[in-house]
Amino acid sequence: MDFDYVVMPAIIFVIGILIVWLSIRRILSLSRKSYRMWRKVAERIVLSIVALVATVVAGSSSFNAIALHHFRATNPPPGAIYTVNGHRMHINCTGSGSPTIVLESGLGNDALIWGGVQPELSKTTRVCSYDRAGFGWSEALPAPRDADHIAGELHELLHQANVSGPIVLMGHSIAGIYLRDYASHYPADIAGIVFVDVTTPLADEHPAMKALSSKDPPLWISLLLMRAPFIAGFPRLMGQCSLPPPGFTGQVGRLEAEDICHMQFSAMAAERYSFNQSGHETAHTGPYGALPILILSEDTTMMHLPLSPQQTADVMKIFNQMQEDLKKLSTHSRRIIAKGSGHYVQLMRADLIEKEVPLFIEQIRGTAPQPTNYGSTTTE
Repeated sequence: MDFDYVVMPAIIFVIGILIVWLSIRRILSLSRKSYRMWRKVAERIVLSIVALVATVVAGSSSFNAIALHHFRATNPPPGAIYTVNGHRMHINCTGSGSPTIVLESGLGNDALIWGGVQPELSKTTRVCSYDRAGFGWSEALPAPRDADHIAGELHELLHQANVSGPIVLMGHSIAGIYLRDYASHYPADIAGIVFVDVTTPLADEHPAMKALSSKDPPLWISLLLMRAPFIAGFPRLMGQCSLPPPGFTGQVGRLEAEDICHMQFSAMAAERYSFNQSGHETAHTGPYGALPILILSEDTTMMHLPLSPQQTADVMKIFNQMQEDLKKLSTHSRRIIAKGSGHYVQLMRADLIEKEVPLFIEQIRGTAPQPTNYGSTTTE
């Protein structure tokens, strides 16, 4: 059962009704009290505000839960559901051809985040996007949610879905760690890797990054602060669940718009708590010989961080070096900086992905000339 969007709204609704009832009861009883008038007025105002807030929160949370349930009941996900380790997992394969591109999403996202570029990539070859356990339409799996477990689950899911090699792994953000783990455990399946502004193993352990993160509140507090508004349904009240992101159309656009109001914080927390373990599992992965690798990075000039100019410059330098280090994973690697793009390159520079990835596939097939600039970093 979905705890955040079924159990918690029910609890909030019951508590809200109780608060409203107690507030009204107290307001009505004030007329029989011998308090001074100013106190009666003050209490009535405060209790009215409390009752109003309780009504809004309970109503918003309940409405959001009902809307989510109705939408999902009437809008099934594209693709298919398979059983992995006794749990349901969702995968959506489109197009045809070999090698198959397997899309892995970043932390907090599911397969829908690729909905803008998957149709275009599917014109070149078969493309499969999937939901990791706990995200989208895939059921949660027990901890730990580390790279070894996630790679193993993906391997079994691809087997169940009859997606056999060769495959090109393509992932965003934290998925970069999972792709490296998969490539190390199942190298015979891999024809290439596309890193889309990915995280690198043990990035948090860099001294400069440690100094910055030490100023942040504990992870559980950060997650709680992010989680509360979504459980209360406030994003829906603000209209954030009605407009699809740029580049998303049709059914996928509607699914992605609704997905904004269905953030899976429990799954996010589980992977985040295993981040260090995943880093140690993948820190020494590679190199992968002459495996074709394409690295797409965000434009650091687009970074907007709540830091001093010097701290921002330090973070940009560290990030750039980590992206450069990815080129060491193969003698056939190259990096492209997506000009004007932030972290979500697949959204902000879909045109670049739709240009470079099909070319990358054709080069793997041998139907397009091989790059002459391996080891380079260019900006497009």
